[in-house]
Amino acid sequence: MTNERPLSALPSPLARIVAFVSVLLGGLAGALIGYTLVDIQYDGTSTTPLGLGLLIGSIITAGGTAIIAVLVLRATGEWRDFSDSRSS
Repeated sequence: MTNERPLSALPSPLARIVAFVSVLLGGLAGALIGYTLVDIQYDGTSTTPLGLGLLIGSIITAGGTAIIAVLVLRATGEWRDFSDSRSS
């Protein structure tokens, strides 16, 4: 009896967790960068621009990190699928 698993491009749970954490860290880094850029340039008393810098920075960098994470997960899944089919 052969213990064959079906071919799947689905990445491992560990890879998905690492990708999720990287998106969170990317968003955090972008929030810090956005806040700091506005803080350096803005001299007013309102905190609205600081909050907008924080929000926009986090959305942009988390989105970019998510795109890269999805591409890496897809490439990993295809690579694993390709290496599994070659060993058969």
